[in-house]
Amino acid sequence: MAQMGGSPRFSVYVGNIPYQTSENDLGNFFSQAGHVTNVRLVIDRETGLGNIPYQTSENDLGNFFSQAGHVTNVRLVIDRETGRPKGFGFCEFADEQSAQNAISQFNGSDFNGRSLRVNMANR
Repeated sequence: MAQMGGSPRFSVYVGNIPYQTSENDLGNFFSQAGHVTNVRLVIDRETGLGNIPYQTSENDLGNFFSQAGHVTNVRLVIDRETGRPKGFGFCEFADEQSAQNAISQFNGSDFNGRSLRVNMANR
């Protein structure tokens, strides 16, 4: 659960989606279960990040990765039992070249005492 503007948001991960599916298609499908506020398909402009220091914020990561290009979204994965970060997340860029820059510049680099793993996120 994430908070935006004081209202809680609940997100679900959906896998095994056919490649031709649009965000609109997915939103319409899930609206059968309730009110859908946002749908985002992971595309090739998103990098998977691993070995992130646990005290790191999404803002910290966004600022760091903006050196590679225009960052449009950062998401840390949070353990639902403890509410603490799990040490990995995702950084989305405005274009594929920026994502590739992030991989080549930062994979294996030191970030707050830990060696980051940065690669292209899977669809």
